[in-house]
Amino acid sequence: MTKIKNKKLAIQAKIKPTKLKSNLITIVTVVLNGDKSLEKTIQSVINQSYSNIEFIVIDGGSTDQSLSIIRKYEYAIDQWLSEKDLGIYDAMNKGIALARGQWINFMNCGDYFYSNDTLYSIFDKNKLNDADVIYGNHQVIYPSKVVRHFNAGPIKNIWRGSQFCHQACFTRTHLIKKYKFNLNFRFSADFNFFYKLWQKNYKFIQLNIAVASISAGGISDMRRMEVIGEWRKIVKKNYLTFSYFLLKILKEYIKYLVKRIITVN
Repeated sequence: MTKIKNKKLAIQAKIKPTKLKSNLITIVTVVLNGDKSLEKTIQSVINQSYSNIEFIVIDGGSTDQSLSIIRKYEYAIDQWLSEKDLGIYDAMNKGIALARGQWINFMNCGDYFYSNDTLYSIFDKNKLNDADVIYGNHQVIYPSKVVRHFNAGPIKNIWRGSQFCHQACFTRTHLIKKYKFNLNFRFSADFNFFYKLWQKNYKFIQLNIAVASISAGGISDMRRMEVIGEWRKIVKKNYLTFSYFLLKILKEYIKYLVKRIITVN
């Protein structure tokens, strides 16, 4: 364990020797006061049948038992640090800076891989040498325990908004180190990153594989209007995109009004 002094907070970081095997997958987990769900996320990563994994945990200065859980699994975590950040994308950028794998995935606190064989089914069974981004399907688990499965969309439709969730994709690490997440976008920095790669003609490969299970009620669900507003700012402006996002915003506003009426009644 090394301790790095910071003016505001002591950062604790654990670093293991660099792994040299090809197709090393860096998994980054970001957490802030997530002790109720962090352990399930960690177990999802360390129980993968695909063994060539670098696991990084970025804690935002938790005041609950999150750090105790991280220390419990230190034997399986390659790098971790704890310090205050500027939000989830800033924390994810810190994970990017530490990443040493050829590929990177963000499986943040509360989310987990669809099965213990997810990484094996992707990286041991597919030819991915010319891919820059790999993405697949995901399922959403609601507080009522209802589970809905969502298939990713074709990358050609990215002008309509995100076609996959970041938990269900893997990106060449050198690309995300080059561009990183733009902190000017509070809710859609990941979409901005993928849209930029698409504009630059990097290669996206879609796999019909369930990759991640995510919990409903995240910030992208709670602040849906703001998310769509950021998508509209990001995509190339023309009559088609203007009309599409105007209708999408109107649809979300109507849904909001209906929910309020139902709640009042």
